[in-house]
Amino acid sequence: MCGIVGYLGKNRAEEIILNGLKKLEYRGYDSWGYLVYDGKELFLEKRVGKISEVSERGKNGFVGIGHTRWATHGGVTECNAHPHFDCQRKIFVVHNGIIENYDVLKNLLIKEGHKFNSETDTEVTPHLIEKFLKEGNDFETAIFKTVNSIRGSFALVIFNLDEPKKLIAIRFASPLILGKNKEEIVIASDPLPIKLVTNEFVPLGDGEIAFIEENKFYIKDFKNNNVEIKTQKIDWDLEEIELGNFPDFMLKEIYEAPKAVRNTLRGRIIPEKGEIKLGGLELIEDKLRKIKKVILTACGTAYYAALVGKLYLEEFTDLEVDSEIASELRYRNYKFNEETLLVAVSQSGETADTLEAVKTAKEKGALTLGIINVPGSTIARTVNAGIYTYAGPERAVASTKAYFSQITALLLLSLFLGLRRNLSHQKVKEILEELILIPEKMEEILALEEKIKNLAYEIKDSKSMLYLGRKFSYPAALEGALKMKEISYIHAEAYQGGEMKHGPLALVEENFPVVFIAPKDSLYQKSLSNIEEVKARGGRVILVTDDSETRIENNNIFVPQTREELTPLLTTLPLHLLAYYTAKFLGRNIDRPRNLAKSVTVE
Repeated sequence: MCGIVGYLGKNRAEEIILNGLKKLEYRGYDSWGYLVYDGKELFLEKRVGKISEVSERGKNGFVGIGHTRWATHGGVTECNAHPHFDCQRKIFVVHNGIIENYDVLKNLLIKEGHKFNSETDTEVTPHLIEKFLKEGNDFETAIFKTVNSIRGSFALVIFNLDEPKKLIAIRFASPLILGKNKEEIVIASDPLPIKLVTNEFVPLGDGEIAFIEENKFYIKDFKNNNVEIKTQKIDWDLEEIELGNFPDFMLKEIYEAPKAVRNTLRGRIIPEKGEIKLGGLELIEDKLRKIKKVILTACGTAYYAALVGKLYLEEFTDLEVDSEIASELRYRNYKFNEETLLVAVSQSGETADTLEAVKTAKEKGALTLGIINVPGSTIARTVNAGIYTYAGPERAVASTKAYFSQITALLLLSLFLGLRRNLSHQKVKEILEELILIPEKMEEILALEEKIKNLAYEIKDSKSMLYLGRKFSYPAALEGALKMKEISYIHAEAYQGGEMKHGPLALVEENFPVVFIAPKDSLYQKSLSNIEEVKARGGRVILVTDDSETRIENNNIFVPQTREELTPLLTTLPLHLLAYYTAKFLGRNIDRPRNLAKSVTVE
């Protein structure tokens, strides 16, 4: 979950590395460090704190590596910040991931006389390379011996002072990509820094090493076999990752949610005919017709989108459907077979547990599908087919716009599969005609910002909150509670509305906030009964509904009316704003909540 940048090219290493790390700060922001070399002087700096607050030091060079950290092994200290180095301070390494056998290797190296400066697992890597070089191996051979000695997940960029016109990039189960223009090569954890020099990138695959020197590179696998280089395009503009007029990326991305839905729909629906066009799925249509069971898997916010997807698949197909948290699914003896479809939902396409669940399902013969926002990501390249969501880059740790694009993609998937079973084109036509109106209705909700801001001010001093919803509104309750927890640090819990009297009602006391997500759907009257029970006990009701005639006189947030199955695209949006403004009033770091990182690429 750390961020890596490497650079080799013209004399602007510091500029690219620092700007690249600032764009990767969502991956880790407790400490940072970088190295640049100009052919004469090596400059190394490591600090605790935010890279976003750092200015250039005027130490440019033609080569360098940098890192922004999210601590795993070892506390947040300058010594534990990367880059790490060997005894001679010639081999420097930045690392994302976990080296699982570091303790065994470290003890071995200490017995051989190596001196360690940090508590990290990473530091064994430069010492291993040093060891193999001392044994008479050349640099490339020492790299191969090192990668075949370490276990775990790792993305590594390595600089050797004795061969300063080279960089080594290594990837195993942690993301790493390369970008190249005529004069420069950039290595990074994701495309954001690559965009500083080019619109094209080459993703490294698992077990691959890029040997980079003077504007060229070649790739080999861990067994020293040559690997074909495959280039991909970055399809967004640099302006999309800048704040513009917004104070925080989270608020910017909330406001981009309508656009994310539009982008996910673009070119994929024919409303007048009731048809869905998903090119990647059409290529495997014969296999999809044989599917009898669908498993949706994801983590965090993406899992709540998957819960909505489960309801869609149940509603519009005759398939058996389960939804499973990926971190649990990967360790279970699940009975996958060729009649099973695993749908993996991930914004980054790098979520470690989700990726492992995909690999396990494939090994057991299941067909795999990805709902992914980042082209070229590991999950996107691992699944049999996929649907890109095209939400655009998401830089706030708390995911917002990607959630709505995932729900939209899952709806399209459900309708696509339904049409190949018993779902009529007329029914799909009715749904699509309403679906294309959703972005405009989302924009109407964003116009309620001031009202929601006032509600946030009223609840900001709460110690705990409860979110309740039924059927399509239950995932919205989960997502609303998660956002409140992760950015305001107020304890918030979500329950199915029907479970309120089975425990959660005991929490309700005078002014205790209870958020009800209750559009006027098939279970609306049940929700109204729950609301009266909370009011009778003095609870503070916040009602998100499309019933403008409701007799509930507490704090209401009215959303536009739509079809029942589309309500999650509307009712969740004010909950994101509610969490945002609550956190804002509490002075929280909105985009960088404590202890969290954006892309969970290690367990």
